[in-house]
Amino acid sequence: MMVRKSKTLILAFAGLFLLLLGIQVYFLYKTYQVKEREIYRSVHDRLTNYTDKLEDAGGIKNTDYDDEIHDILVQYHEHLISRSEFLAFFERKRKNTEQQLSGYINRSFEEQGYRIAARIKYTSVTSLTDGAQLISQPIVLYETKNKVVKPGIFNTGRWETSSTSKTDQLRKNSFLVRSRTDFEILNIRTVIFKEMILLIVCCVILLASVLLLYLFTVKNLIRQQKQVEILHTVVDNISHEFKTPIATLKIASKALKKDWNPETLPLIDRQIVRLENLMDQLHESEKGEICSIKAEDWSFFIQDLTFTHPETLFETHISVTAALPFDKNTMETIVKNLCENSIKYGSDKVTVHISNTEGILHIQVSDNGHGIPKKELKNIFEKFYRVQSDNIHNTKGLGLGLYFVRNIVEQYSGTIQVESSIGAGTLFTIQMPYES
Repeated sequence: MMVRKSKTLILAFAGLFLLLLGIQVYFLYKTYQVKEREIYRSVHDRLTNYTDKLEDAGGIKNTDYDDEIHDILVQYHEHLISRSEFLAFFERKRKNTEQQLSGYINRSFEEQGYRIAARIKYTSVTSLTDGAQLISQPIVLYETKNKVVKPGIFNTGRWETSSTSKTDQLRKNSFLVRSRTDFEILNIRTVIFKEMILLIVCCVILLASVLLLYLFTVKNLIRQQKQVEILHTVVDNISHEFKTPIATLKIASKALKKDWNPETLPLIDRQIVRLENLMDQLHESEKGEICSIKAEDWSFFIQDLTFTHPETLFETHISVTAALPFDKNTMETIVKNLCENSIKYGSDKVTVHISNTEGILHIQVSDNGHGIPKKELKNIFEKFYRVQSDNIHNTKGLGLGLYFVRNIVEQYSGTIQVESSIGAGTLFTIQMPYES
């Protein structure tokens, strides 16, 4: 049920994120369109005054030039020049005015940083005398050096050309001219993105924050699910692993107290207390009455280990000669968990040093086992953590021993350090202060 609910939440989160992403993209796109229209509108407003006669604004129009155009139209209409000569005339005029027109446009919008391409072309020329069409396709009259590719805005116009001199019979003809002026801002995208950069950055930060939060939440959820699964497995096996041995040991202890081998009785009693203490630690329940540790108790810890693990050589160096203000059960947990951890990972010899100097208890446990990889050292004290190695399935345990050790040391404001080399063994060093 929990797994299904988690998957539903993850899918809902992913759907909402995609929805937010789509909204942000749509918002940026519409903002881009609005700004593009605004820029083109401002350019259009500034050019409106001379779109019909852009050549005037560029300073390139004069009366003689108008007459020259009228004359070339008349000559072409009267078939006095060929089509190629007619087109060549406009091509020469376009090239002659290109630099002047480009300079004017560039100066007009230099402050805004716009790169504008402009073009004026005749779309049709009709003789008012006989209605003849002089051109079949547009003719470019003026154009900037920057070429128009995709006009962003344009104006259209129409006017009549007529003779300005009454002495030349060629100029008696009049023509209806239709023109179109195209404009394009070549760097429109760059201009808009510069204006929108802050908005884009904010949107990216917002989306990245939501995505990171989403990934962090999913990661924590997966981790918690794994821990819950491990915890369920542990809880399911608690009765078999702990309660049954406790009950069996209690029955055996009662029988042995009546008769036979009294030396085994203290060991059994200690094991019963130890198992009960482990159950309390596992469930993180409140500790019972604190029993101060006596000098001889340290040796009992090692004796129990020797009895339990006869195949392992235990070398002890204990120089504690007085009782110390530490809980006996927790000290037993520290010593036995460290020693048993060494045995689990291949040690056949364990050395234990226990001493006290100037208000500090020193405990050192070293072994000749497989050793712990450096990348694992920072994790070995985590709850349910087990060293990832090739023989992981051959090593029994729940990954709680070192977790208990660290908690106990921290409760006494002590420190624990570990040094290990692959193939050479591991050394745990514990120091815990106390008041005499």
